[in-house]
Amino acid sequence: MTQGQGTVSWMREIQLAPPPVTTNGSVVSPEKYHIDILDNGRTISDFIDYKIKERGLLDNEEPFHVANLDSILKRHHRWITNLPRVKPFYAVKCNNTAAVLRMMNVLDTGFDCASKGEIQMMLSLGVTPEKIIYAHTAKPMSHIRYACAHGVDKMTFDNEDELLKISLCHPKAKLVLRIAVDDSKSLVRLNSKFGASLESVGKLLERAGELDLEVIGVSFHVGSGCTDGGAFRQAIADARRVFDMGNLQGFQMRLLDIGGGFSGAGGVQGSFEECSEVINEALDKFFPPDCGVKIMAEPGRFFVESAFTVALNVIAKRVILDDMDDHSDDEEKGCDRMMMYYLNDGVYGSLSCIIFDPANADLKPYPHRAVENGERRYQSVIWGPTCDSIDKVTSNYWMPESYVGDWLLIDNMGAYTLSASTDFNSFERAHVYPVVTAETWHALDLSHLYNIY
Repeated sequence: MTQGQGTVSWMREIQLAPPPVTTNGSVVSPEKYHIDILDNGRTISDFIDYKIKERGLLDNEEPFHVANLDSILKRHHRWITNLPRVKPFYAVKCNNTAAVLRMMNVLDTGFDCASKGEIQMMLSLGVTPEKIIYAHTAKPMSHIRYACAHGVDKMTFDNEDELLKISLCHPKAKLVLRIAVDDSKSLVRLNSKFGASLESVGKLLERAGELDLEVIGVSFHVGSGCTDGGAFRQAIADARRVFDMGNLQGFQMRLLDIGGGFSGAGGVQGSFEECSEVINEALDKFFPPDCGVKIMAEPGRFFVESAFTVALNVIAKRVILDDMDDHSDDEEKGCDRMMMYYLNDGVYGSLSCIIFDPANADLKPYPHRAVENGERRYQSVIWGPTCDSIDKVTSNYWMPESYVGDWLLIDNMGAYTLSASTDFNSFERAHVYPVVTAETWHALDLSHLYNIY
């Protein structure tokens, strides 16, 4: 409904079309994917309020995420402002929500895919093969053959056995040599698993030539949560050495991939702007703009981490009383009892980052309801819903008292949460509600991607 057609709803629900394909190749039921447009100045908080009230009316306490697509747009503007030479290839593994992938496609990013399923997903959304890099150095041969059959040529390698597989399955691939770099200043270190040592790259390049394969560039990853921008500077310098070796062996080295690990919500990595300044200085020194080398990166967390808020329902509660004879002073501080809350999502679901993602392990739930000034806080342990005692959200967390049926919110939940969730104990996975303001909807002309119903 438009403003010229009478009553205007502040929220309009839009159907995604056509339905996306999942990683196992099945078509997703279209009614499960929509986007909500916020009209008349309504906010994300207003939308969360609305959805919680709606769930109350429907006797539905299932968890849900709200995906703020305007946040992704702002992150994109921040990226191109600070790293104008670096083309982002969004890391699909980070968050493969259909609306997020469509938004990234509208913003003309490329896509970093790690499997046949992720490649299928992107092709089904209309992404062209040249906008995809198959960025995994340990690929199943059937996945390599699938990439070949569908024109996905860019892919990484870091060892001779991978070269042999590629020569058999995709001999016309355009190869990017992933090198190991110093990731000692990062929370999530990857180079013990991936990346060729600088000492080995000469022989790898020579072997690629013997197999008549085309090597076009170099990639690296300094790890997630990097606390030292100097890691990028050294990695770019190392990449320059490998470029020179490749050029000497007759390869036309023309692509540098500086990887991912860029934070989307500040924190341990410090300022994105500070990190960008180091990267730009190193690029200008080792790969000046007139050298003919294209620069790309594989950000995931940067774009989506701060875009998602999850809403969780308190489904059960226990109060553990202190047995002390005299605890009048403690009562004033809320120390006479400890609260245990059980939520409808946990580490087997959206909150798997607590276990698997050190860059986002310290979650801070807060009540959806208004909290009064001076309201007593209680030491709280928060559990997920499953039968496993490892399913713990917080161990020693101070918060106002909540009750069964209350809702808690957690911000910055867009990275490596939904994409790593399961349905253990058959608890339903959290639903995702993508939301965009009317201004962004019109500015990006998103109507051609969605059907209004």
